[in-house]
Amino acid sequence: MTSSLILNFITWNVNKDIFTIPIINHPVRWYGIFWLLGIVLSYKVLWTMLKKEGRPIEFLDQLSIYIVLGTIIGSRLGHIIFYDPSYYLSNPLKIFAIWEGGLASHGGGIGILLGIFLFAKKQKLPFLWVADRIALVIPIAGACIRLGNLMNSEMIGTKTNLPWAFIFTSIDQSPRHPAQLYEALFCIILFLLLRYLWTKPILKNNIGNCFALLLPLLFSFRFLDEFLKINQEDFENSMFLNMGQLLSIPFILIGSTLLIINNRKKQ
Repeated sequence: MTSSLILNFITWNVNKDIFTIPIINHPVRWYGIFWLLGIVLSYKVLWTMLKKEGRPIEFLDQLSIYIVLGTIIGSRLGHIIFYDPSYYLSNPLKIFAIWEGGLASHGGGIGILLGIFLFAKKQKLPFLWVADRIALVIPIAGACIRLGNLMNSEMIGTKTNLPWAFIFTSIDQSPRHPAQLYEALFCIILFLLLRYLWTKPILKNNIGNCFALLLPLLFSFRFLDEFLKINQEDFENSMFLNMGQLLSIPFILIGSTLLIINNRKKQ
């Protein structure tokens, strides 16, 4: 694994496989490790928060199961439905081959919302109360996932001559925007912002505001970052806005509307 500065650009030559598991001969990849890291870090932050609120560890364990399953199932179905439905209709068994790749973050977002709804209903809690706490840690998981994309040299950016451009040698020799890194850094900043605001009345005393603030901030950046990425599928090349941008718009509108309604109620 090497990353060195050549001329003005960063040459990225990272092997996506860390090692291969003996006997089953299955590779362990950086993307999976970063996925796991995102879950562990998010769990730790939620554990600290819910402990202060007097919630038992069993509460967090059950919540984590709903969210993780919602994320994985939603991400997989999102990729299948939004990006390549014809392929999976012709090869239905491939739907379950998650190890081959194919997870869509917007589908994961929908899956998380469904997981929150089901958990909140079971626990007889307000949906937005649960959503606020999950919203606080979503940027942590998002940053880890995008770093995993960077390690795998996937979701690469468009060509550029900026001095911090990456040359993804497994793709070609062209300097490109490290769009995955942009989004990872933004997610880290977003987490720090939400964590700071969580101690302030704007979020602490207004149920739903953390969740409502996350959506337009996160997905507005995602919308803009898509301009710096190459399209995932060929059919997107003929579109004015690509699929990632189109799917970001509803999240932006929902969060913005909820934020306006919440603050009007307060007034």
